[in-house]
Amino acid sequence: MLEEKILDQVKQVIGLIKYPIELATSLDYSEHSKQTSEILHQIAGLSDLIQVKWEENPRKPSFAIRRVDSDISVRFAGVPTGTEFNSFVLALLQVGGHPVKADADIIAAIKEIDEPTEFTTYVSLSCMNCPDVVQALNAMAVLNPLIKHTTVDGGTFWEEFEHHHLQSVPTVIKDGEVFLQGRVTLEQIVSKIGRGMTGLRLKRLNALEPFDVLVVGGGPGGTAAAVYASRKQLRVGMVADRIGGQVLESGQIENLITLERVQPEELTKTFQANLRDYAVEQISGIRIEKIGDRGEDGLFPVITEGGAVLRARAVVISVGTNFRRLDIPGEEQYLNRGVTFCPHCDGPLFADRKVAVMGGGNSALEAAIDLAALAREVTVIDLADQLKADKVLVDRLQALPNTKVVNSAKATKVMGDGHRVTGLEYRDAAGQTHELQMDGIFVQIGSIPNTDWLQETVQLEDGYIKIDNRGATSVPGIFAAGDCTNTPHKQIVIALGAGANAALGAFDYLIRSPEQTD
Repeated sequence: MLEEKILDQVKQVIGLIKYPIELATSLDYSEHSKQTSEILHQIAGLSDLIQVKWEENPRKPSFAIRRVDSDISVRFAGVPTGTEFNSFVLALLQVGGHPVKADADIIAAIKEIDEPTEFTTYVSLSCMNCPDVVQALNAMAVLNPLIKHTTVDGGTFWEEFEHHHLQSVPTVIKDGEVFLQGRVTLEQIVSKIGRGMTGLRLKRLNALEPFDVLVVGGGPGGTAAAVYASRKQLRVGMVADRIGGQVLESGQIENLITLERVQPEELTKTFQANLRDYAVEQISGIRIEKIGDRGEDGLFPVITEGGAVLRARAVVISVGTNFRRLDIPGEEQYLNRGVTFCPHCDGPLFADRKVAVMGGGNSALEAAIDLAALAREVTVIDLADQLKADKVLVDRLQALPNTKVVNSAKATKVMGDGHRVTGLEYRDAAGQTHELQMDGIFVQIGSIPNTDWLQETVQLEDGYIKIDNRGATSVPGIFAAGDCTNTPHKQIVIALGAGANAALGAFDYLIRSPEQTD
């Protein structure tokens, strides 16, 4: 089942297992069970510390990864392939004794949980957002035996999705109720269950030495800024929910110069490697609430959620954008119950169903083309009278037999049955109202900058940070880069260059400003 190349890669890390583990497997006669059995026996063949055994469980195929003679285990229901294969391998290592990598205060907060807690995470094996959530909850289960976690592949156990009325992944059920949806970090999960910033972490962050440059945001712009600032021998920190930013919401990337094509995860790993190589201090799982006025000491106080105060001589903001919403009745009610924003994550949940894609730009047509391989019918609904996407995408869409386009259409209402989406209402150019029966609505109408928290800090232009040709904002010492700025074009390659430009602008500011001289 697994190719020799993949097995060789697993074999290189399987030696990190310290304690014997068992793969307690529940199977039936289905093809999925056969595939699962083959994979588990292949993996067990790589180490004398791994054994496969039978264990009855209602979900078939499923298996527990359990440390022998302990209460430490995690469970996976489905075939452990696709985007979750790395989660499977990491769980093997951690259950087998390889340490969980997290801040000491976060680990302490997890270990302090003293009530039995059960999580179930529903995923699809093409979801790029799901592994972060799965790996975070697996880590919690390894650190605290009172915490149990099961990952369920929706493609294998569709009836469970139906039972919970789910149409979006990842979705986490906690003790029988929906707990969270979408990508979150370990720190955010711990915070959500009431174990937020501990006194230990607050003290540690407040004690950090001032940074020469503090980068806010971990996408292409933020990564480039951090690397270029570090290359100037500056002390650099980065505050980011996740490295990669909205790149992780993309499909295969084919327009990044020097690379013919690259997957978002591969590009993100490159970003992480660059940050490590240049010793950028990363502070994860925390959002910035405010950047205060520069003090007499020449430092900006950068205030986080939870009350920590970081200090920096210069700041580069690269916080990206978020998906723009339709803002029509029914959208909020059916969010993640048919209304969604990620075709790569949620597309498999709409196999052989009718879906709509809202928008006429490149991202909308890329989504429609991807969905056409899964859905029975894809309707592109665009407010403009003609599609504005690149011609190559328009031609590719029109060549598909199960797609159609409705132009000059203004969406007016998302319809549903109380549990999930059933259709979309729209008004045409003549003012006539129409209804389309739909199972899912993928919103691809652009983005809005994540800049609400900056309204009283720097000058904004239609919500975007106004910058000059050096990346400088209206406040000396604060720079910005990437999609959150008023730069007209939003592309990865442009954000990378803008991040480097902002870092060099910050360096120039630091060496030329008398008040910044040590």
